[in-house]
Amino acid sequence: MAQLIHELIGECARRTPSAPALRYQEGKLSYIELAQGVEAAACGLLGLGLQRLERVAVYLEKREEAVLALFGTAAAGAVFVPVNPLLKPEQLAYILQDSGARVLVTSPQRLATLGAVLGQCSELRHVVVTGAQAPCVVGLRVSAWDECMREGEASGRHRCIEADMAALMYTSGSTGKPKGVVLSHRNMVAGASSV
Repeated sequence: MAQLIHELIGECARRTPSAPALRYQEGKLSYIELAQGVEAAACGLLGLGLQRLERVAVYLEKREEAVLALFGTAAAGAVFVPVNPLLKPEQLAYILQDSGARVLVTSPQRLATLGAVLGQCSELRHVVVTGAQAPCVVGLRVSAWDECMREGEASGRHRCIEADMAALMYTSGSTGKPKGVVLSHRNMVAGASSV
């Protein structure tokens, strides 16, 4: 039985490899393809120098790369920070600063709106943008998702246990600043099992 959140995908891939796991627009991924994509994402993030329990913020709408980045972060031994795609740049900057995110995964379109706020995020060291080309942004290391997923290495995987933090989820902030809620792998696996 899975003890870490990303292991749920591996279990499904072993049991029903060709079953559909994810649909996005006209495409779909089977569980084995999803497991392979999560592994590639984990290796790509590790290739950026991601350390154990460092934060990776994912600022994307519902799409394939968002799922791969979230589970890939967990598989790499880091902590994913899903960011509501409806938030404004200033709200994103607050979450990046508060969480201490080291990596941001976003789209080129979203990145174009963030120029004025990313300089405030002192811990942020790398941005990964969806697609095959990375735009040039002064003062930031920016990589293309496609390139990052091809060039990562499996070595250096950080070991996690079920009590380790898996996610840092932020409240809506409707009554003040958003608050980060810590979820362990155990919390997330239990939640998935109950569903």
